[in-house]
Amino acid sequence: MVIVTRIRREVLTLPAAQLGPDNPLPPLRPLDEVHRIEDRDRDGMPADMARQLGQDPLHSLLPVRVRDGYDRVREPRALDALVIENDRLRATVLPGLGGRVASLLHLPTGRELLYRNPVFQPANFALNGAWYSGGIEWNIGATGHTTLSCAPLHAARVPAPDGGEMLRLWEWERLRDLPFQVDLWLPDGSDFLYVGVRIRNPHERPVPTYWWSNIAVPEERRVLAPADEAWYFGYERRLRRVPVPSYHGVDRSHPLNSPYAADYFYEVPERRRRWIAALDADGHGLMQTSTDILRGRKLFVWGHRPGGRRWQEWLTESGTGGYCEIQAGLARTQLEHVRLDAESEVSWLEAYGPLDAPPEGDWTGAVQGAEDRLESALPRARVDQAYTTWKPYADTEPTQILAAGSGWGALEVLRADWKLPGTPFSEATLGDAQAPWRELLRTGSLPEPRRVRPPGETLVAPHWRDMLETAPATPHTEYHLGVAQWHAGDRAQAVRSWERALPLAPSLWPLLRCLAVADQESGHHERAAERYADAFDDLCRERRDDGAAWTAAVAALGRETVQALLRVRRTADARTVWNRLLPAVSRRGRFRLLEAELLLAEGRPAEARAAFDAGLEVADLREGEDILGRLWSRLTDEPLPAHHDFRMSPDQ
Repeated sequence: MVIVTRIRREVLTLPAAQLGPDNPLPPLRPLDEVHRIEDRDRDGMPADMARQLGQDPLHSLLPVRVRDGYDRVREPRALDALVIENDRLRATVLPGLGGRVASLLHLPTGRELLYRNPVFQPANFALNGAWYSGGIEWNIGATGHTTLSCAPLHAARVPAPDGGEMLRLWEWERLRDLPFQVDLWLPDGSDFLYVGVRIRNPHERPVPTYWWSNIAVPEERRVLAPADEAWYFGYERRLRRVPVPSYHGVDRSHPLNSPYAADYFYEVPERRRRWIAALDADGHGLMQTSTDILRGRKLFVWGHRPGGRRWQEWLTESGTGGYCEIQAGLARTQLEHVRLDAESEVSWLEAYGPLDAPPEGDWTGAVQGAEDRLESALPRARVDQAYTTWKPYADTEPTQILAAGSGWGALEVLRADWKLPGTPFSEATLGDAQAPWRELLRTGSLPEPRRVRPPGETLVAPHWRDMLETAPATPHTEYHLGVAQWHAGDRAQAVRSWERALPLAPSLWPLLRCLAVADQESGHHERAAERYADAFDDLCRERRDDGAAWTAAVAALGRETVQALLRVRRTADARTVWNRLLPAVSRRGRFRLLEAELLLAEGRPAEARAAFDAGLEVADLREGEDILGRLWSRLTDEPLPAHHDFRMSPDQ
């Protein structure tokens, strides 16, 4: 047999916004994740579902940093892409942006099977901020879009089970400290892209695990799945069982029939084949199926109300059409985490390809018709066999490295001497971010910074915290130790570590800011405001230039300081801080919004209103955030203008 599958490099040029630098302040506050439910909603749930809803939900982003330095200025930029194709399909993958499959083109018909975003526009949807819409994304870590949404993954060529080549993506997921891999290949003549996924737990303890494959498709579709019920979750944070497809007299299998953004987690019967499809009016579309371990299926819709339509425009360009998402995950819902036992792994196989089937008619008939067509095009037994055949190849070492991810996996492998066949975390990938931690590992001492700059990232896992506790107690070490202790829940000890560091620390502002957050979390807002003001003053004295790192620090600390001062009604002091912001910072939409709040506190509502009328755009507006609506209602009784309407639920 002649193997015709090809993997090649390509440059994808898109109108793209800049990602910018990460926020240098450690995220000490509890995670504000919108996908949470009230305890009363657990009554009547299946036992495993109720248990997994309480299975170690994520409370902190540490050790990951927040990515909020992006803007909305789009210019043509070149994005590195890897293309895998046979004579039937062409998949375009972005290894530098989470390994996203940006396009899946069916070559015989010329049909794009995915929603392909014509721009790259980050928005605040990932757990740590920057995320973008379109394509197929791989979500690992915890409830929400992965912190790797806009991060580079390792990529390489690897031998495929059929004698051809696979494209392997892999990284170290830092929230749960788990390595994972995604293997993509196209068997000769196949209309389906095969995707083998493996998550490994090398630790001597069980770890909560999360995975959802999110597939963006045009929203003018009917979505079919083998279920008669679904768990409905809206942004009012309620989870309840509803019938499928009609709910409150409306057929929700058509995404545009739903008024507000919502999730429908399908209750697929135990022995039923796992699949989901999105078909247009002519019966053409995309089918996703998998081995049974990937049990969950979901439809996400933006809804037809103004808020949902505004989000659709925000994430792309006006006039390019909207999208919905069909998804597949390890649990029934995305609010659950699955236990992965110590020194074990979980793996499965997914398949993506075209499907032609009548989309309309009664639900049972349409679903059965689609499943029959799927069985004809890709029998369930063939998927199971492909998984069995792929499994030994998951350990095969790469033949050619195509892209590099982070050095965090290499650091963990160096620390524990783990053997992870198939996913090499080479010491060559260690960089500046890992250098001090490698030194701590080698010498037992965390080195002092060689020059004045914002502090680097803090590692917070128990083994790193133990090393910090036994290292020489320099101010730099005490700072990082306090962050690790805070993450572990030992807040009193964290405060003591930061306070011990203050008398000898060359840089006061990182410590003062940590202490200010501790004050706020314990209800001491006046003291927090004072410490924030002192921290910002120290930062302004210490700042060496107007480069990206210092500008990011001024922006992050300045924003928190103004908010803390406004909270205790120290309006004049908040204005003083505002006036010291760099012009490049104060021009940003988030800071123009902050100034509108400041102007309102100063009794200048007309000037605050002018900020809105000037076309305010907050690049990092958070999913579900209603600050624009709330501030507008304080300024006027007029209806919220359409370009400021991002409301995602009826109660906003």
